[in-house]
Amino acid sequence: MATNKKVTRVASSTESSVSTPKWTPTAEAKGRASKNRLIAVGLWVLAILAQIVGIMILVKNPTPLTTGLRVWLIVALVIDLIFLIIGSSFWKKANRLDPASKQNALAFTIQSQAGVGVAVLAFLPVVILAFIKKEYIVGAIATALMIGGGAASADYHAPSVEEYTEQTNRVEELTGGNHVYWTKSGKKYHLYNDCSAINTNKTDEIFEGTVAQARELKNITELCKFCENRAEKAKGIATE
Repeated sequence: MATNKKVTRVASSTESSVSTPKWTPTAEAKGRASKNRLIAVGLWVLAILAQIVGIMILVKNPTPLTTGLRVWLIVALVIDLIFLIIGSSFWKKANRLDPASKQNALAFTIQSQAGVGVAVLAFLPVVILAFIKKEYIVGAIATALMIGGGAASADYHAPSVEEYTEQTNRVEELTGGNHVYWTKSGKKYHLYNDCSAINTNKTDEIFEGTVAQARELKNITELCKFCENRAEKAKGIATE
């Protein structure tokens, strides 16, 4: 079945040039991941510096704070939150380029959820100090920002080497290569660009690339079942 949609080929940068049972990123992908992590760390440092400004306001001024000082303190905490969330977004992008392995559960959790730990580090000291100084409104706001920042920084679908390996091997088993399609509004990647599950009303462009690229660019984690069944029938594979 022909398709009139525009198909955009994504330049390969997140798969090994040689197909192996265990998925590995390219040197380019690792380099991009390292750059994103450096940006994330830099933004997280700025978040902590914003918190230090807030701490200094609390330490160097008698309580209760004046309305003006309290406003400046809250502004510092909001800036803290902004740097935290943006930094966490770069960290999560890096993990999609170069994910951790689940073989070491602790290391996987630390790498995947580093943003949550930074959220605690960037807010908890000022939360404690605010309540000690009986600035309860500031303490409550800082607590809410810490919880919100932690929730925004968490990776609820953290990628892993094992997941990439399983998904890539499955696509290669069905098609003989690591090549899939996806759309801007889609939630699954496809083996066929004419799949009936692609919503023609929402997009006029189909992207193509590797499984890892679908995850990197759109955080798509699941293979389309219609495509999977179609490929199984084409290869004569019995469906479970």
